[in-house]
Amino acid sequence: MSIKKQFVKTKPVCKVTFSVEAKQAKSASVVGDFNNWNLAEGVLSKLKNGTFKATYDLNKDASYEFKYVIDGEFVNEPEADSFIWNEFAGAENSVLSV
Repeated sequence: MSIKKQFVKTKPVCKVTFSVEAKQAKSASVVGDFNNWNLAEGVLSKLKNGTFKATYDLNKDASYEFKYVIDGEFVNEPEADSFIWNEFAGAENSVLSV
């Protein structure tokens, strides 16, 4: 799993690429504050090498809580900028700061 941030000089956004290596998985999504935790809006495309990947434009100077959903299972990003406890889920969420 990894996150790549590419800041856009001409716009107040950051292009964030989410990548998940899950060769055996049938589906993967990224859900979080930036897409209202909506699975359909966070679908990652599966590449031939078994990695799921997508790039999103996120507003700069903000933090977003998120998780991956791999075959229905919620998974944190080990390389997240930080983690925060979520009382609703009873688990930690990954945090992305851009």
